[in-house]
Amino acid sequence: MSISGLLVKLLGAALRIPLTNKLGDGMAYYNVAYSIYSIFLVLSTAGTPVAISRLVSERMAVGNLHSAHRVFSTAVKLMWAIGIASFSICFFGAEFIAEIIEIPEAALSLRAIAPALCIVPLLSAFRGYFQGQQNMLPTAASEISEQVVRVAVGLTLSFMLFDQGLPMAAAGATFGAAAGAAAGIVVMLAIYWFHRKKNRPREKKDDREPTGFILKKIVWIAVPIIIGAEIMPIMSTIDTSLIVSRLQATGWEYADALNLYSQYGSYCDTLISLPQTFTQAIGVSLVPSIAAFFWQKKMDKVRENMRISMRLTMIMACPCAVGLFALAEPILLLLYPQQAESALAAASILRIMTAGIVLLAISQTLTGALQSIDRQLTPVKNLAAGACVKAVLTYILVGIPAVNVKGAALGTNAAYLTALLLDLFALKRHTGIRFPLLQIFVKPAAAALLMGIWVRAVCTIAAGSVGIRMAAVISIFAGILMYVVLIVRLKVISGAELRSLPCGAFLAKVFRV
Repeated sequence: MSISGLLVKLLGAALRIPLTNKLGDGMAYYNVAYSIYSIFLVLSTAGTPVAISRLVSERMAVGNLHSAHRVFSTAVKLMWAIGIASFSICFFGAEFIAEIIEIPEAALSLRAIAPALCIVPLLSAFRGYFQGQQNMLPTAASEISEQVVRVAVGLTLSFMLFDQGLPMAAAGATFGAAAGAAAGIVVMLAIYWFHRKKNRPREKKDDREPTGFILKKIVWIAVPIIIGAEIMPIMSTIDTSLIVSRLQATGWEYADALNLYSQYGSYCDTLISLPQTFTQAIGVSLVPSIAAFFWQKKMDKVRENMRISMRLTMIMACPCAVGLFALAEPILLLLYPQQAESALAAASILRIMTAGIVLLAISQTLTGALQSIDRQLTPVKNLAAGACVKAVLTYILVGIPAVNVKGAALGTNAAYLTALLLDLFALKRHTGIRFPLLQIFVKPAAAALLMGIWVRAVCTIAAGSVGIRMAAVISIFAGILMYVVLIVRLKVISGAELRSLPCGAFLAKVFRV
């Protein structure tokens, strides 16, 4: 999941970066369409896969394979209905939605992306079913194929339609999502057919569950998660109009306000979302593994899995946050050479947003743990509290001329911190878990800080001879190597854990552990 997620994010950057360089402020239309798309998408990709994977895992833990498949077949019917409804609203209500957001030119992009809403819900049902079996390969394969086609079609259409105006070019880019979803479902159907005998176990008389009962269970688990997952996309959509309107209210011209929003939404979000790939993969794999142990009342195993997941989260999130903070300007100039002025202006925003990488990573892992132990409503309440904090802070801070769009970044960090603290308190109350501070939090953070000092020094020295952009590339690879050495030397990863990895014996000899 982490490997495929990384490839998906890199492919996503391969789409957004050329588009941002080509379209400039026209990316606002693209961003609006994806903000609305995300709201509908959460209905099918947030709660339902978690519900399916948990219910499938629980039934497979007691050997009830046919009931596990009935969970999947019921979910497919539910997802198809949701897909049709979402498509209809997005496609036929495109002009109305765009007018409400006060960017009417985005209507074309909304229509172009709407067909994806018919297909992606079905994909989520298949993915949840395989994840419940703790088989992440089908999800990974379908995600990669989906993203490859999305990037290829999106870039091709956008560049072909550029001469017809920015709204049309942005619509071409968003249609890539529909083409990619079609490719993903084809791959998933092929995998399902290949495993057809295993996926259709014989029914026993004593293991048949009524469809209505299964549907209620799916809804009971999924709805709170969906509500929670909808909160941040809705807040992102509110940001779209709130940021621009607040900037204008403090004296910024519309074009300048749109440019500042693009720095926040296009330049920085692309980079900040990349580390989430790893932590989301941890959360996805955490649900079925903990759910099975929780169903069997093996609380020691539940707590052990939570601690391992949290340590892995910190090992992945800390270097990403510190690296982006240390190399903000070089990385932005590397990725957006044709928009150098805006890229440099976005560096200060990016630095503020890097704190959110670690905060969101921890929050995502805690959310997955709570969902696994039948506490799916708790993260919803906590994230809602965080969203309220974000809304208030964004409104106040963006209205301060010296702070401007940085206020939205600060508000987002505050939202993640609020949700994190509330989730941590709830998890400790329900499971009695304690996280060792030194091993899980302090050591990964120390290794990342030392790496940050190293990459900054390497970049400064290399820039004088090879230029700032090439220095950024050299620094990134130097940072990766240094961080690997540091997490071994500081014993963030033990020798036994290192030897358990692929090629672990060789790595143990190299590091002499």
